[in-house]
Amino acid sequence: MSISTGRPGGYTSEPNVIPMIDIMLVLLIIFMMQVAQQRKAMDIQLPPEQRVQQEQMEEVTSNQIVLQLGADGSYALNADTIPFSQLDARLHEIYDNRPAKLMFVKTDRSRTFGEVIEAMDVARGAGVQVIGFTPPEPSGEQ
Repeated sequence: MSISTGRPGGYTSEPNVIPMIDIMLVLLIIFMMQVAQQRKAMDIQLPPEQRVQQEQMEEVTSNQIVLQLGADGSYALNADTIPFSQLDARLHEIYDNRPAKLMFVKTDRSRTFGEVIEAMDVARGAGVQVIGFTPPEPSGEQ
């Protein structure tokens, strides 16, 4: 409060702005920290890495469909090379009579993201419901 110069002996009330600004800054910091703590994260569980013998792997993959995108721009379904223009027809031929519509994609590191997504779009159009990715082959260099 301050003494008024207009009236002798009278008091006028004025808001003290400096403490109000301090309170607003503290509240701002509190709200900023709350937003940072409310970020959502997705928890995932990865299966443990298992070493499978080659003959067991061949038995498991015998009924699975693997779409391979080669380094030379080729496409292959279970090691049968096919041109991209016939990929849709071949996938319809395979998946129209299958109850489990699962396919694995194995791609070379030199292929672009757009090429992989384009192949996945063709597979989705052919009725594939679940698409999985196979891990890259282990190599000596890392």
